[in-house]
Amino acid sequence: MHRFLVAFFLATLSMLTAAEPRKIFDYPYQQHDFPNGLRLVTVPTDYPNIVALYVVVNVGSRNEIEAGKSGFAHFFEHVMFRGTKKNPPQKWEATMKAAGAATNAFTSADLTAYHATFSKQSLASILELEADRFQNLDYSESVFRTEALAVNGEYNKNSASPTSKLAEKIQDTAFDVHTYKHTTMGFLADIKAMPDQYAYSKQFFDRFYRPEYTTVVVVGDVQPDAVKALVEKHWGGWKRGSYTAAVPVEPPQKGERTAKVDWPVATPPWLAVAYKVPAYTDTEKDSAALDIISALGFGPTSPAYQRLVLQEQKVDMIAGDADSQVDPGLFTVYSRVKKEGDVDAIRESIVSTLNGFKDTLVEKKRLDAVKNNLRYRFALSMNNSESIARALAGAIALRRTPETLNRLYALYDQITPEDLREVARKYFVADGRTVVTLSGPKAK
Repeated sequence: MHRFLVAFFLATLSMLTAAEPRKIFDYPYQQHDFPNGLRLVTVPTDYPNIVALYVVVNVGSRNEIEAGKSGFAHFFEHVMFRGTKKNPPQKWEATMKAAGAATNAFTSADLTAYHATFSKQSLASILELEADRFQNLDYSESVFRTEALAVNGEYNKNSASPTSKLAEKIQDTAFDVHTYKHTTMGFLADIKAMPDQYAYSKQFFDRFYRPEYTTVVVVGDVQPDAVKALVEKHWGGWKRGSYTAAVPVEPPQKGERTAKVDWPVATPPWLAVAYKVPAYTDTEKDSAALDIISALGFGPTSPAYQRLVLQEQKVDMIAGDADSQVDPGLFTVYSRVKKEGDVDAIRESIVSTLNGFKDTLVEKKRLDAVKNNLRYRFALSMNNSESIARALAGAIALRRTPETLNRLYALYDQITPEDLREVARKYFVADGRTVVTLSGPKAK
């Protein structure tokens, strides 16, 4: 039955191709901008009784422009749970617990998101609670130092993972001046110095935790007008700020860059091959084409995956990832190689695979299959209110509207084999390439 449904879905997509553009995000939603710059996106769904609330702040590691001050966007992911004078941590937690709420937060290069999923009866109280901490966060210097030390501990924990160190090295090697040079966690030296940066933390919060940087996303069993009234009541008086980060522009890369991470214990070697690519765009075809090349080049059905993973069994993992970020980022292919002696050959295979898109046009049948798969996987993922809200958070980080998703998927539909060739020729060049390897000590 599952196979039949998939076949029916794909056949329906094929029949619709010649019709009007298909919206991938077809939920009716309301988007409202308040006078202070705060944006509200409300999405009623058919999932009963449950509401997902995401408060998305357009601040991430990208905005950390002062030397010695990396890691603060992520830091506030921690300290925001320290509460306010009106709602200290115990009261905040008790309110959330009474609502049966699941709460958490995450940070990326371009956003910090705070989210909760709970029963609809608690929407008013939780919107009030969240409005208070976003406008009136209160923490002492001793609390600040405690959380800063916790961030240091998290960095040390993450550093025990080869993939974390590999990602850190890729960014540090590929970028010179742009803030994408450091990861969301920040540079280690800055993290160690963070406990003495209490005054700066207050400044960072005052700059970025402002309504013009913030979008409230409410998805679930709700009435948009009622949600709007609640947000206006609790968030409408929040004062707009005036700060804009002067993020440095990365100069063009001139020549391939390489780096090696020496891992202290035995581990399968890792390899990352990255290329500079443009900032996310949903008006030009570049971002959409790079996403499709990632799937065509290194997805489970790709010739490279079939050969390297299944037939030759030289790697046990290979995948491509095209950054969708506010500023120019990286297209990176990661692989875990079984034998150290095969690393150079795998590197050449990755480069050759990407170079192949420059000369050989992809068969339309393969291209259409990838397009349909992208749509199918996204549609399957939208199976509850929390998943919908999370998808919107990423779109809002880029363009602050759900229409980001519709514009991107409309571009997927328009991509031709010639577009893929043009994008490959433009970006898969040696001067924009960065290669990083990670391996353990050699056997004696």
